[in-house]
Amino acid sequence: MASPSILDNYPDYEVNIGIEVHVQLNTKTKIFCRTANGTSQEPNTNICQVCCGYPGVLPVLNKKVVEYAILVGLATNSKISPKSFFARKHYFYPDLPKNYQITQGALPICTEGNIEIKLEDNRKKIIRLIRIHMEEDAGKSLHSNMSNESFIDLNRTGTPLLEIVSYPDISSSHEAKEYLKTLRSIVQYLGVCSGNMEEGAFRADTNISVRKKGATKLGTRCELKNINSFKFIGDAIEYEIERQITILEEGQQVIQQTRLWDEKNRKTILMRSKEEAADYRYFNDPDLPVVEVDQNWITNIKNSMPELPNQKFERFIKEGLSPYEADILVNDIELANYYESTHKLNNSKQVINWILRELLGYIKDSKITLLECKVTPEKLAKIVSLLESSKINNHAAKEVFDIVAETGENPETIIKERGLEQIGSIDELETIIKQIIDDNQKQVTQFKAGNEKLFGFFVGESMKRTKGKGNPHLIQELLKKYLNN
Repeated sequence: MASPSILDNYPDYEVNIGIEVHVQLNTKTKIFCRTANGTSQEPNTNICQVCCGYPGVLPVLNKKVVEYAILVGLATNSKISPKSFFARKHYFYPDLPKNYQITQGALPICTEGNIEIKLEDNRKKIIRLIRIHMEEDAGKSLHSNMSNESFIDLNRTGTPLLEIVSYPDISSSHEAKEYLKTLRSIVQYLGVCSGNMEEGAFRADTNISVRKKGATKLGTRCELKNINSFKFIGDAIEYEIERQITILEEGQQVIQQTRLWDEKNRKTILMRSKEEAADYRYFNDPDLPVVEVDQNWITNIKNSMPELPNQKFERFIKEGLSPYEADILVNDIELANYYESTHKLNNSKQVINWILRELLGYIKDSKITLLECKVTPEKLAKIVSLLESSKINNHAAKEVFDIVAETGENPETIIKERGLEQIGSIDELETIIKQIIDDNQKQVTQFKAGNEKLFGFFVGESMKRTKGKGNPHLIQELLKKYLNN
C-alpha cells in the first residue's frame, strides 16, 4: 500500500524531481594538496596554502579521488570517460578563498549511469544519472547570534567530493528517499564515504517542479538545500509540491529559487534566487592536466569492487533469510556486517531473530549505535549456542543478553555466577511437578473436567518453583504425562 502523499489531493498534477548528491570522499588527503582529509576540532588548523588559495600555488590531483570516482561510476552502471577535464566555476563565497571552485564542467569523468530503486509495491524503477564529477568542497561560514558576527572555518576547503546528478525521473517523496538511501548504501558498501548526513558527508540538493499531467514541458524548478535527514527531505518535498501547485492554481508563475527547510515551522523558505550555469563562467582549469582513463585501469578497479547492496540482498535470500530480514540488514552496512560476523560463528536461524528483536530493540531504547553496543557478535553467538544446547532457557537467555549489554561480561561467566543454568534433569523436574500437582488438587480436578486453560497455570507454577530455570519443553511434556494420569 502506497504511503499518503500531497499529490493524492491534486490528481491532475505530477511532480518531477532531480537530485544532486554531494558525496564526501574519505581519502587520506584532500583533492589537490597533501593536507590530511579529516575533521579537526580547532578551526583553520587542517589547511595549507593550496586549499586556502594562496597566490602562485598549484593544485596536484589526488589519484585516489579518480579511482573512487571510477569505482562509483562502475557501481552505478555509468560510462567512464576516457578523457575528462577540470574547470573553474566562478562565484563569490566568503568560505572559498580562490573565488572559484575547481570542478568538472562539460566533460565529467562519468556519464549516463542509472540506479535501481524499489517502489512501495515492490516493483523496481530505474533512475537515470546525467553525470558524476569530481570537485573540491568549500569551507564553512559560522554565524553568531550573540555578537552578530560571522566567522570562516577553512578546514573543509579542498575536501574531495563526487557530485552525482540524476535526471528528473523521481516522481514522489517516497521515490526520492528510496533513491537517496540506495545511493548512500552504494557509497558505503564501496568504502568511499561514511554516508553520515549529519556531518555533511552525504548531502542532497533536491530540485522539484510540478506540472499538469500530459504536459510535455517540465515546470519551473526550485531547489531545496542543506537538509540533513531522509525524513526531512521527504517532508520538505511534500510541502514544496503543494506550495508550487497552489501558486499555479492561483494563476501565478513559480519563480526559480533555492529554498531551505524550516524544520520548526515545517515549511520551505527562500534562500536566494537560483543561479544559471552561465552565471558561473566555466572555463578549463589551466593548472590541471587532462584526466586520462584507460581500459586496464577500469578493469583493475572493477576486479577490486566489493559486494554491492543488491548483490548482498540476493545472497542473503539464497542463504535462507526472508526478503524482510534481508532488506533490514542490507540497508545498514554495520548491521549487515554484524549479522555476517555472528552467523559465521553460529549459523542458527535464531541469530537473525535475536538481532532483529533483542539487539535492535536494545540499541533503540538505549539510544546508542551498534558500534557502542557491548553485545559483540562473539557474545551474541555464544548466547544463542547456550540457548540451543539447552544449557539455558529463553527466559535466562534474555537475562544474560541484558547483563552482557550493560556490562560486556562473558555470557558463560554470567550463567555460572548467577546460577542461571537450566534445570534439564528429568528426575529433578519430575519431583517438582509431582509436588505442584499434590499442592493444587482443586485445579487438577478442574483441568481433568475439561478446563484446559489451567494447563498454563501449571506451567507458570513450574517456572516459579524452578525460578525460571526449568526446561520449558520438558516441563510441558511432564505436565501432560502426570495431569492425564
